[in-house]
Amino acid sequence: GVSLEDALKLFALPRIVGIDPADNIEITAQNGRYGPYMTKAKDSRSLDTEDQIFSITLEEALAKYALPKTRRGAIVKPPLREVGIDPSTQLNMVIKEGRFGPYVTDGETNAAERASELLSDRRARGPVVKKRKKAAKKAAPKKTAKKKAKKEVVETSDEEVSV
Repeated sequence: GVSLEDALKLFALPRIVGIDPADNIEITAQNGRYGPYMTKAKDSRSLDTEDQIFSITLEEALAKYALPKTRRGAIVKPPLREVGIDPSTQLNMVIKEGRFGPYVTDGETNAAERASELLSDRRARGPVVKKRKKAAKKAAPKKTAKKKAKKEVVETSDEEVSV
């Protein structure tokens, strides 16, 4: 069961950990769908245990925010190589290692190779509009031709009777 003390703590969530002295933004700790976490404006960080929701101090929270954000347990990798400045946007182009291999990005637009050319082509085309494919027509089921029944002629005394 849950004690009265624990229940009152849970009702007090989200708990205000403190205010970041660098930018005067409030840091809160709470429990969410994927476990305990803390937020500072729109930036969130996971907490290791549910007990940390009630025990984490402002100093510990600031130390967690000082570390680079992890994505699904993996640290965001640094770029493989810097390509240079994109002439059309004046943004720095870098080559990064992605899930499907290396790609080029300027921080806003991603492309596979031929950096500047592909990025400018991509911008010129605008957002992607996916077209729906027409459903393939199904062939009508083939009907098996029925064999015509043969008439059997049975001779009896005088009359011919067909069966």
